[in-house]
Amino acid sequence: MQLLEFEKPVAELEREIDKLRAKAASQNIDMSGEISMMEDKLAETRARIYENLTPWQRVQIARHTSRPFMLDYVSHAFTDFCELHGDRHIGDDASMPGGFARLGDQRVVVIGHQKGRDTKENLMRNFGSAHPEGYRKALRLMKLAEKFGLPVITLIDTPGAFPGIGAEERNIAEAIGYNLREMMLLKVPVIAVVLGEGGSGGALGIGVADRVLMLENAYYSVISPEGCAAILWKHRKHAPEAAEAMKLVAPDLRKLHLIDDVIPEPPGGAHHDHKATAAVFRETVLRHLHEVAAIGVERMMQVRYDKFRAFGAWQETT
Repeated sequence: MQLLEFEKPVAELEREIDKLRAKAASQNIDMSGEISMMEDKLAETRARIYENLTPWQRVQIARHTSRPFMLDYVSHAFTDFCELHGDRHIGDDASMPGGFARLGDQRVVVIGHQKGRDTKENLMRNFGSAHPEGYRKALRLMKLAEKFGLPVITLIDTPGAFPGIGAEERNIAEAIGYNLREMMLLKVPVIAVVLGEGGSGGALGIGVADRVLMLENAYYSVISPEGCAAILWKHRKHAPEAAEAMKLVAPDLRKLHLIDDVIPEPPGGAHHDHKATAAVFRETVLRHLHEVAAIGVERMMQVRYDKFRAFGAWQETT
């Protein structure tokens, strides 16, 4: 598993504990006291590190290659998934899978960005950066959900929409802009969850929702910390400072009322326990889904509109 720089003290203690256990087993001696002390130290170290993560450290966790991706949540939290393909204009986009599924006892349409874990899969999934046909497919599935009265669940995990020439030629900006308008008008509940990276318009293209939730170690921002640092400081090495200033992680966004809830992760991050993360994800999404559905369609749409119209407050400091 990929080891992040700030996780090295934890990994070192885990290795020491493994060595003690191996020594106790091979030499048939009782080292339970030493092992217990080391385990206590490990627990203290892990708590100290993960309870005081900086925004930049959370960004690194959000990008972890072992973190559960969209289809991992579909596998662990949803059932009866039936994937649908194509935008009916250009073709299919493997970076934006979606289809019918069940979440608990609720039939839904689930759509999201999918990254890859190795080079081959990343090339197929385009590193989670969707093309225009991905956003058009997403909207087609949302309209299908509306036709059958099914809630929409969108799972956001992208560094941004694909910026290539082909995407520009097929009008990526129009595809995202059209989604923003049409999602605001959907007459079914929409729940969006930021799983890892929530980058720029690529994230917002499936992010207009009645409730916007975030995993504890995800981030949601108009630009990456490296991109911001390159613009303001003229060098990407200032990305940690940019991450701090941008208020892009879940706790900060919750305080600013830009998201509605934070989904807690297991100690160390979601990549340490996919199934436990998916269980909390399912419980939280279902709770918000039931709350939104209970207020009725007209009230739901008005609250959704007011929610996004209220964005844009700022604070001035001297």
